[in-house]
Amino acid sequence: MITQPYHLYVERIAPQKNMARFYALAVQPTLFGQVSLVRSWGRIGTRGQQIIHLFDNEHDAVALFLNVLREKRKRGYKPKRVVESQLI
Repeated sequence: MITQPYHLYVERIAPQKNMARFYALAVQPTLFGQVSLVRSWGRIGTRGQQIIHLFDNEHDAVALFLNVLREKRKRGYKPKRVVESQLI
C-alpha cells in the first residue's frame, strides 16, 4: 500500500534548439499489491513513450523516482510554470 502519492511533471524547453520535452513520473499501486513507477516522456504536445517499473515495496519505487528526478534536474528539466489565468 502506498502511504503518500508521488507525481511529478517537468519540462525542458530550448527554442534555439527547437526542443520542447516533458518528463512525468508517478508512483502508483498495482491491482496485484505491488508498487509501480510509471515514467512517461516525449515532445510536448505528443503522447510520448511510457515504461512501467514494478517493485515489491514503496521504498524501492521512491528511490528510483528520486534518482530519475535528480538526473532530469541535472539535464535542465524544470517544473511547468503556471500562468495566473490557468489558476482561475
